Amino acid sequence: MSWVEEGVVEYIGWVEDMAALWARAHIACLPSYCEGLPKALLEAMACGWPVVTTNASGCRDCAFGGDNVLLVPVRDAERLADALARLIEDAGLRQRLGARVRERAVAEFDQERVIAATLAVNESICP
Repeated sequence: MSWVEEGVVEYIGWVEDMAALWARAHIACLPSYCEGLPKALLEAMACGWPVVTTNASGCRDCAFGGDNVLLVPVRDAERLADALARLIEDAGLRQRLGARVRERAVAEFDQERVIAATLAVNESICP
């Protein structure tokens, strides 16, 4: 029997309106093995949701100072479950991490800042 059939996991499938989905969320979790900088985590951070992700390239770039994102080792389901349980059980921690990731999203990943940095790289390559 699958986790969906058991009611352990709710498979949502394709979502057209991510803003509506994020509005229903409380925690963002991306247990990736390898990523670029994940747009899903950036969206969650912009919404102010606490993040649990793996210490994989790209994912770890959302974290800074170890006080805004819960990073777990890649392929460690037990540590992932522990981190999620910690957030589920501690509303204060969810609120603190959510505020910190929102600050990080605004400070580091603001659209204007990203566009300016991208243009600067392009101009350095093709003056």
